Amino acid sequence: MGGMRGFALAAAVVAAVASVAGAVGAQESPTRARQVYDRAVALEEESNHAAALSLLWEASGLAPHDPDVQNRLGEALERIGALDAAIDAYRRALAERPGFRKASNNLILALVKTGNGPEAIERARALVAESPKDPDRYFTLGLAQSEQDVDAAIATFRKVLELSPQHTLARYNLALVLRRADRLPEAITELERAIATDPQPEAHYTMGVIYWHQGDLDRAAAAFRAAIAARPQFTEAYYALGGVLKAKGDLAGAATALRRTIALQKDLSTAHYTLGLVLEQMGDAAGGRSELDQAERLRRRAELEHEALVSTSVGIRKMQEGDLPGALTQFTRATEAFDDYAPAHYQRGLVLLRLGRQDDARAAFGRAQQLNPSLVPPREVKR
Repeated sequence: MGGMRGFALAAAVVAAVASVAGAVGAQESPTRARQVYDRAVALEEESNHAAALSLLWEASGLAPHDPDVQNRLGEALERIGALDAAIDAYRRALAERPGFRKASNNLILALVKTGNGPEAIERARALVAESPKDPDRYFTLGLAQSEQDVDAAIATFRKVLELSPQHTLARYNLALVLRRADRLPEAITELERAIATDPQPEAHYTMGVIYWHQGDLDRAAAAFRAAIAARPQFTEAYYALGGVLKAKGDLAGAATALRRTIALQKDLSTAHYTLGLVLEQMGDAAGGRSELDQAERLRRRAELEHEALVSTSVGIRKMQEGDLPGALTQFTRATEAFDDYAPAHYQRGLVLLRLGRQDDARAAFGRAQQLNPSLVPPREVKR
């Protein structure tokens, strides 16, 4: 499922892995790498993804041959839309551990997202050939086929259900493919079956999207409300419900749903924009203008954050190549573009540390920690 984050940063970024082992003794690198990695995992569990990514970059440089680190880095990069970099990380993980199923699945799905379907399908078929009775391998193949060959994907998902009738994800994805093929009655039937056996909120949500596109606003609203009942924090469902209620003319209900969306995800510019339009329709010109202005501020902020991300990624590649001055230039460019981007300050601190500029490194780490308290400086930084 694409989340509301799909409205935010999404672009291929230069593949990059931090090379920071020189900042510590060679014998300390594995220990430091594991400590950094474990801290990154803990931060991800707390949804502190920016800090986790910074530490995963660092851990990757300290332990470039650790497949778990590389796979986790790939997942973090994929989360922010840096798909090319994520694919490189998954490939490194598989080079170190060829039988790493999770990294293999991640690579296949990332390849699909970047339009490299033929390689994704080839890899998925190889997995099926190794174990032709494994429904999960067929499921991965179906996902790989979904963007390339709808008929083949439908057949593969049906094969999964033949092997494992209770495979809810296969039935759900079968419904998605049927919807993409404009076979909406069949898609609805599969969603109803999925809901009957395992009422996941995504199934209700997709049902709502289909009804909305068919113009059946009452059923769409009911489906989105069912999704919210199943998952009270379901941001996408609140946002969609706001859109449907706006279309129905229930402006007060739309405003309530959109405000709930914003409460769950304050930086969602599209929700502020739609709320602004709703408030203007309700006669609240000042409130509407305030939301529209906020939407524009958030849109611009996302652009600057993306610019900082790209420069940070290029800087990390330069660190890997040993070009510390070039890396410093890129990290500085990132902080100048968007001073609130904590990962750029943290990476800048790492390169300054390697350059022996302790005072500047301490300042960079201090700014990173000010923005994100979880980004604790390495112990090599003198207090």
